[in-house]
Amino acid sequence: MSRTPIDITIPDLTGKRAVVTGASDGMGLVMARRLAAAGAEVIIPVRNPAKGEAAIAKIKQSVPGANLSLRSLELSSLESVAALGDTLRAEGDPIHLLINNAGVMTPPDHQRTADGFELQFGTNHLGHFALVAHLLPLLRAGGARVTSQVSVAARSGVINWDDLNWDREYDGMRAYSQSKIAFGLFGLELDRRSKANGWGITSNLSHPGVAPTNLLAARPELGRAQETSGRRMIRFLSARGILLGTVETAGLPALMAATDPQAKPGALYSPSGFGNLGGRPAEQQMYSPLRSADEAARVWEVSEQLTRTAISAA
Repeated sequence: MSRTPIDITIPDLTGKRAVVTGASDGMGLVMARRLAAAGAEVIIPVRNPAKGEAAIAKIKQSVPGANLSLRSLELSSLESVAALGDTLRAEGDPIHLLINNAGVMTPPDHQRTADGFELQFGTNHLGHFALVAHLLPLLRAGGARVTSQVSVAARSGVINWDDLNWDREYDGMRAYSQSKIAFGLFGLELDRRSKANGWGITSNLSHPGVAPTNLLAARPELGRAQETSGRRMIRFLSARGILLGTVETAGLPALMAATDPQAKPGALYSPSGFGNLGGRPAEQQMYSPLRSADEAARVWEVSEQLTRTAISAA
């Protein structure tokens, strides 16, 4: 089946500083390349420096003048997140775009972060929450737009308030859904609190649909020795242009949310095809688990306590 080409126009970003987590491969690499091609200075925080250097070399093959640099970050460690915040604040340059894209998905067994949190909740949500807390002065200085990457998994499910770390009964998919719901609620609450406190930041959400990224690839460090059967099916359908997107198109909703002058604060951008699985990026109706302002405020307050940060006081 032939695939109709899908793309968006990225505005001129000359003079803008962008930070993209999870940009050393997959759709994050696509985002970094497109931002650099539009003239932005792109900071790529990575856990693996060699992988980061390879990503920069790959981007510069197609964007020879790209302004890219690496910083160290392990999102599953609050100490590492704080260290990145210290580094960037010491540099003193305003941040104009922050795309919170990195994440982990469905480890087969219960795993914990360095701080004792369930891995998906601690990495996908709490790590990014703490990152925004530490970067808030730079985000305010840049009048930044913050785009947080959620998932179709945030369409349903709940936050397991009685057992946030899934200590009693671990379910990888439900824990993943929780992490993305919490993350989405945070992104929307960030926009509300910025408006209320005059921070000058706008915040919105994106999700990539479904594409053959590395989320479900072999990840021995997560206890996954080989790619899942689901990823094999995703690769099969994506390659034939059936329902799903590609790695290239999966990065477009976040790029639209982060750079389009018409993209709205507090809105959700995703593929607009069947089930939001693939297709051209566009604004979508907010998923029902993300609509409660009370739930979002609760997520915010609990996250401040767990990460020992206070965004409200930054």
